[in-house]
Amino acid sequence: MPDGYAWWYVDATSDDGQYGISVIAFIGSAFSPYYAWARRKAWARRNGPVDPLNHCAINVALYGKGGGWAMTERGSRHVALGSTTLAIGPSSLAWDGACLTIDIDEITVPLPSRLRGTIRLHAETLTQQAFAIDGAGRHKWWPIAPRARVEVDLQRPGLAWRGNGYFDHNSGSEPLAQAFRSWHWSRANLRQGAAVLYETQPLAGEPVTLALRFGPSGEAKSFAPPPMARLPRSGWRIQRETRTDAGGVARVIRTLEDTPFYARSLLATRLLGEDVIAIHESLSVSRFDTPLVRLMLPFRMPRRG
Repeated sequence: MPDGYAWWYVDATSDDGQYGISVIAFIGSAFSPYYAWARRKAWARRNGPVDPLNHCAINVALYGKGGGWAMTERGSRHVALGSTTLAIGPSSLAWDGACLTIDIDEITVPLPSRLRGTIRLHAETLTQQAFAIDGAGRHKWWPIAPRARVEVDLQRPGLAWRGNGYFDHNSGSEPLAQAFRSWHWSRANLRQGAAVLYETQPLAGEPVTLALRFGPSGEAKSFAPPPMARLPRSGWRIQRETRTDAGGVARVIRTLEDTPFYARSLLATRLLGEDVIAIHESLSVSRFDTPLVRLMLPFRMPRRG
C-alpha cells in the first residue's frame, strides 16, 4: 500500500508494577519525519507514491529502572518481510500463531547504549476480527491478542521480568494526517478477558467510538461506551481523556511517554463494574503534522538508509 503504513504493537507491565515495555514494528513508519518529507517531495514533483518499505523501524521503550528508548529507521535493503516474520536491521519478530518472539538488538537515543534481548508474548486470548477506526474504512485495527503473558529477558541492560501484555496490528492506505485530528486508546485486563476503548477524531465526519469486551475465547462484544472523563494534560500539553463507569474515577498513575505529539500513560479506572489498571495513549495527529515537531523528531528517530 504505497503511502500507507502498518505496525505491530506490543505492551506489557511487570507483575510487581516496577517495569514496563512497549515494542512497535513499523512498515511505512507512521510517525517518521523522513517518510513525511519523502511523500511531500514526491507529491511536489509528481513522482508518484512512496514505498513504505523504505521507511521501517522497530521502536522499543523500557520503563522503570534501566529504562531506555530506541527507534532507528531503516531503508528497504535492511528489511525482510515474510508471512509470519519481520526483520528490520538486526531486530526481528516471529509469530507462530500463539507466541510472538521478538529479538531486539538496537542502540538507544539520545545517549547511545546497547539494547539487546528477547521478548516472548504468549497469547491468552486470540481474535480474528479487524475493526475500522475511520468512517471510510481506510484505517484498520486488529486486536490480535487483547490479553497475553509476556516474558522479558534482556542482556543489555541486564533485566528479566514477567507480566501481563497485549498485542495488536494497525494498518492504513493513506497517511494518518489525511484522516485524523487525534485519538485516544486504552486497554485493560478484566477478571475474565479484556476491555479496549478506541476514540478517533477525524478531520471530517463523525468521531468513531469503539468499546469492546473480549472474552477468554476471543469473541468481541460491544458495550455501551461509559461517560467521558478528562485527565490532566501531559507535560507537552497533549489533551488526555478516557471513559470510565458512571460514578467511577479515572486517574493517571504514571506518564510513561511524554512527547510533543503523543502520551502513553498508566491509568487507574473502572470499567464494566471492575477496578482496573489500563494502558492509555493520546495521539495528536495535528500536532505531529507540523514542521516544528517534525524537525525535532530526528533527535529521537535517527535513520540509516
